[in-house]
Amino acid sequence: MVDRLLELFEEKRVKMYDLSQPLGIHTPFWPYYPPFEVKYFKRKPEHGVNAQYIQSSLHIGTHLDAPRHFLTGGKTIDQLPLEWLCGPGVVVDLTDEMDDLAIYTPEMIEKRVDVHEGDILILHTGWEKYAWCGSQPDEERYIHLHPGADRRMVDWLIKKKIHVWGMDCVSTDHPMNLPIGRFLGKGTFGQCERVRALAEKKFGGKEAVDKLFPQEDYQLTHNKLFPHDCIHLENLGGQISAPEIQNKRLVISCFPWLFEGGESAWCRVVAFLSE
Repeated sequence: MVDRLLELFEEKRVKMYDLSQPLGIHTPFWPYYPPFEVKYFKRKPEHGVNAQYIQSSLHIGTHLDAPRHFLTGGKTIDQLPLEWLCGPGVVVDLTDEMDDLAIYTPEMIEKRVDVHEGDILILHTGWEKYAWCGSQPDEERYIHLHPGADRRMVDWLIKKKIHVWGMDCVSTDHPMNLPIGRFLGKGTFGQCERVRALAEKKFGGKEAVDKLFPQEDYQLTHNKLFPHDCIHLENLGGQISAPEIQNKRLVISCFPWLFEGGESAWCRVVAFLSE
């Protein structure tokens, strides 16, 4: 198998697709988290070399959450097995069913592509276009109104023995299961009240929203999946909308740096498609 892969690369019959967002000072950060900061502390004219210093929260740009993010004794980034981070997987095109505050389900995924046990699962919702670096940048829409997981996704992902999955949104969880829809800006800027009003309009009122997003589902995919070592990538982008990789089986790699004790890490995510 290795020899065949080498042949494909040498014959230029494997194409790489970068599924990552750029990371820099313009990258929006999770609400109320510290932003990305960078400065030079050495410059070529004075020191003969350019050197930079950065300071930032980790939950910004394309990143991988480790179980430690929500579990005191959970695995840290350096403890994740390499086989979780590179292997067969799928990019699932959900764009035709996604709009503001949409919910994606296992049925939507399964009718489009065959997901195998242990796959790396990438969901393309189309929301990457609203990211700061997207084709239709709209930070409020990207952060406040993105699609999110139906509660049945939890059991389905566990049954599929998936360790790594991700999507082109700021979170895998629905805004109504996040501070965005529950208490973001409460008493100040009122983002949560605006998001809640839009959700009630979309889903049929307060009772319907309360049923879809009960209190116990707060940060659903984080709290329910991390104990099963099912973790996720957030803020995917780049070439995720490339037509040739939609609903295809391919090889996906996600390599964070070997961050000792890290609860999350920035990473580069790449899909490899062979002819």
